Amino acid sequence: MAEQNVMKMTPGPTRYAVSHAHDIASTFYLFITPAIEKIILEMTNLEGFRKYGDSWKRMDETDLHAYIGLLILAGVYRSRDCYDLITVSQDLQDVTDKLAAIREIWDKWVERLPYLYNPGPDVTVDEQLVPFRGRCLFRQYMPSKPAKYGIKSWVACDVKSSYTWKMQVYTGKPTSGGPEKNQGMRVVLDVTEGLRGHNVTCDNFFTSYELGQQLLKRKITMVGTVRKNKPELPPALLASKDREVFSSKFAFTPTTTQVSYLPKKNKNVVLLSTLHTEADISDRKDRKPAIILDYNCNKGGVDNLDKVIGTYSCRRMTARWPLVIFHNIIDVSSYNAFVIWREINPTWMPRKRNKRRVFLEQLGKALVTPFIKRREHLPRTEASAAVVKAVQRARSRDQPEDPAAPATAPAGATGDDVTALLGPA
Repeated sequence: MAEQNVMKMTPGPTRYAVSHAHDIASTFYLFITPAIEKIILEMTNLEGFRKYGDSWKRMDETDLHAYIGLLILAGVYRSRDCYDLITVSQDLQDVTDKLAAIREIWDKWVERLPYLYNPGPDVTVDEQLVPFRGRCLFRQYMPSKPAKYGIKSWVACDVKSSYTWKMQVYTGKPTSGGPEKNQGMRVVLDVTEGLRGHNVTCDNFFTSYELGQQLLKRKITMVGTVRKNKPELPPALLASKDREVFSSKFAFTPTTTQVSYLPKKNKNVVLLSTLHTEADISDRKDRKPAIILDYNCNKGGVDNLDKVIGTYSCRRMTARWPLVIFHNIIDVSSYNAFVIWREINPTWMPRKRNKRRVFLEQLGKALVTPFIKRREHLPRTEASAAVVKAVQRARSRDQPEDPAAPATAPAGATGDDVTALLGPA
């Protein structure tokens, strides 16, 4: 390991996160702060009064928490019955900022991520694609991803826990001028700002010799695959003809190690590392170099994040791209909250295998409960009020005529009204 890898931060939840994560809900609120809620509520009520006039009932924090809780529970139970309730300021148009419709919320949320958790020694930088096929100026087509169409983000996450440490939404080419040069290097330098003594693993879109040198100035090492059209690659590493299968060729500079490995006949893969200084080769049958083994071990941080989020995602079908980003904010926040809660409470539910599902279920119910309690006392419709009174009278009877007979709801009341109003008996 290179001498540069001396970490200055203790991996895991920060002191602030530990001191404020009292329960599951408060851990989630570390990410969705009152400042973020205030923006959402202001924009939602503004749109509500504009569209519905005086018939709009002003939305408050309890309503918003219940809506987010329902989104989370819908993801847990794989339900599609959930509607767009909130509004972010999509009417804002800024030719210089394509993300203007949700910029204020996004910036306040992103700045919380590194403030609450310190990544371990290994960090992955990769791209995330949130599925979306609606109209959006920066919608991307990525045939290698399962969704193919969506909104792309650059992500830096901890390899061990897949905690999302920093994110950037890719908003496409600049509105003026040509395409961005050295985009991969710029992205890695942005999303690793603040790290020191870590090792970054990235794919060939990002990796270059110049990036490795820039990261070394920050005391950060790098391991990544390299595209074969890079000018810094010596011709001897690119040649694959007449080479033995499973053979490796190395090239060295004072700060960098490059390797060309031949997994199949006439097909080689090239990697660059500022972490390794020796031509180490494993004792395996395929004789893979240590650089490749380390790369394979650490490359999947963002891919695992996509996998765990996709299992219980709160994403809903919508034609509004700001809501797509908001749903992803909820997904990432709930997973990051789970990582923090699990590390602060290592003995929490030790015998449960699927702890994340239990965490999301408890989180969703905790967010919805205040709204349910309020509706028990303040029913919204006459039919709902009649249901409450009818059931209360039935429960107060000492000797009901037919205990097995179900309660009859008046016309206009639905099963959802009863469930939301009464909760468990």
